[in-house]
Amino acid sequence: MTDTAAPGPLSDLVVIEMGTLIAGPFCGQILGDFGAEVIKIEDPKTGDPMRQWGRSLPKGLSPWWPVIGRNKKSVGIDLRKPEGQALARELIAGADVVIENFRPGAMEKWGLSYEALSQINPRLIMARVSGFGQTGPYSQRAGYGLIGEAMGGLRHVTGEPDRPPARAGISIGDSLAAMHAVMGITMALHHRARTGKGQVIDAALYESVLAVMENLVTEYDLTGYVRERSGSILPGIAPSNAYPCRNGEMILIGGNGDNVYARLTEAMGRPDLKTDPKFVDHASRGANQTELDGVIAAWTATQDLDDLLALLEAKGVPCSRVYRAPDMLEDPQFAAREAIVTVDHEVFGPIRMQNAFPKLSETPGRVRWPGPPLGAHTDEVLAARAGCTPQRLAELRAAGVI
Repeated sequence: MTDTAAPGPLSDLVVIEMGTLIAGPFCGQILGDFGAEVIKIEDPKTGDPMRQWGRSLPKGLSPWWPVIGRNKKSVGIDLRKPEGQALARELIAGADVVIENFRPGAMEKWGLSYEALSQINPRLIMARVSGFGQTGPYSQRAGYGLIGEAMGGLRHVTGEPDRPPARAGISIGDSLAAMHAVMGITMALHHRARTGKGQVIDAALYESVLAVMENLVTEYDLTGYVRERSGSILPGIAPSNAYPCRNGEMILIGGNGDNVYARLTEAMGRPDLKTDPKFVDHASRGANQTELDGVIAAWTATQDLDDLLALLEAKGVPCSRVYRAPDMLEDPQFAAREAIVTVDHEVFGPIRMQNAFPKLSETPGRVRWPGPPLGAHTDEVLAARAGCTPQRLAELRAAGVI
């Protein structure tokens, strides 16, 4: 079948992805979602560890890889060998962007520093994702996402106040670093369009987390207040919490604005709560947050979730069930916006995964194919972009380079 979909806005870009695990590869996933030709260089024997990661391995394969490896071409090259490094340089000579998330110094050890690569490709943009950045006293430390979440301040404020710090349930530190790398790449592309010059994006995990920590540092600097874990609430913002329902499920309600709170009291049949001095305005509701949450929880516990959702939605009160994967697959909003798409996989058959976001009106992103088998595009890419003849490919394969 001919693919008639419009090319993505990045369809003129060639990206060499040299990272592993999540931070670098998620950056490549986003660029690939919007049309870039992403050539993923992997160890020809083992590939990216994400090929094996996951709680379950249906048919012996990771469900994680089809998502994070989607829209990419897999090329197996051993970067530890001089011949592999030479191949990488040949590919990078014609590329727009290189993504790497090795420990600082690895690219230099392989002769793939930005200084060396920019000599053969002055327009090259290199996105370097690491735990602590390329400089500073911590730059050589090993830094996974959880370390960046801890150092950036997220872990300390996540969880219940009487328990140890919790994690978000996803690798949010890695994903934030990837998103900041993508932002840096798009900014660098804009600069290159005006000047013709490439540059380096230095995206540190801990700084990417720090960037979304709102006023945490400034509030301490001005008042001495250290933000602590507060469970499912934000201190002083009420009502905004998870509340129990009669059938054992939970509902999230955000009713902290004055007008919304008034509509919530109407839905509850408690107009007295609107005029009660303890709850009459934002400040008073925040000061009496625990008491107010108790009153609301006592009411929601008498209601079934679906009935409660219908009532609050009719009153214009922001509310939601706590979505799980089955809920997403059944929800009409997800369906209407094609938030989840079905993609054909050569082993699994049709599989469902999240679509490309955000939505662009003229040049939307899309999932063209799921993560491919290891080395599926090695011969194709090396022939087209490094001029490798069948004989040279055979020699490289015999030497264990590809």
